[in-house]
Amino acid sequence: MEITFLLETFETLIKGLPLTLSMAAISISAGTLLATGLAVLAVSGGVAGKKFASAYVFVFRGSPLLVQIFLIYYGLGQFRPTLQAWGLWTILREPYWCAVIALTLNTTAYSGEIFRGALQSVPAQQVEAARACGMSGLLLFRRIIFPIAFRQALPGYGNEIVLMVKATALASVITIMEVTGLAGKLIADSFRAFEVFCVAGAIYLAINLILTRIVAIVEYGLSPHLRLQPAQAA
Repeated sequence: MEITFLLETFETLIKGLPLTLSMAAISISAGTLLATGLAVLAVSGGVAGKKFASAYVFVFRGSPLLVQIFLIYYGLGQFRPTLQAWGLWTILREPYWCAVIALTLNTTAYSGEIFRGALQSVPAQQVEAARACGMSGLLLFRRIIFPIAFRQALPGYGNEIVLMVKATALASVITIMEVTGLAGKLIADSFRAFEVFCVAGAIYLAINLILTRIVAIVEYGLSPHLRLQPAQAA
């Protein structure tokens, strides 16, 4: 390995970082909102809501993300006249937005299951105690159910965030020049795959290290009851 080449590779690949981070941020944010609704449907949406949530999770968790990206990017092009009539073609003709939509729909399924499990893990005794104190509806959800469920979901949801950052690398297959896309182009020019992918991997490792530390700090702050006091530890 040549240090000079590694530094040049880093300078090249880091240019794709904003694109990687923007895809991850948009898909995670939108996916979180959709997953919350999906989890509520799965828990208290009645028969129809539960069946819809179950079918959605089955389809998007049971099929590869790469196939989903191809279906949206290549498959929807067959319906171009209809999409133009609905005003959607200006969005779906762009590789960036096709990748974001695929990532969003995929993470919605996984995050929805995480949130569903978290909602169902809230102790019934605490809910009944809150109702006995006069809480109900939105107040009960905001003061009791959501804080407990969020704390329960955080470890699994942190893993999903990390997976989504790594999943943005699949966007390179539809000509998006994020970190992995630039790495592929650089390999084609230099034929030095090992060094290039080492640098690309280091960039992803650095991003996910920061994310995991942030999640760990939030989890630590939300779990004071799990931390032993010095006297107790002794």
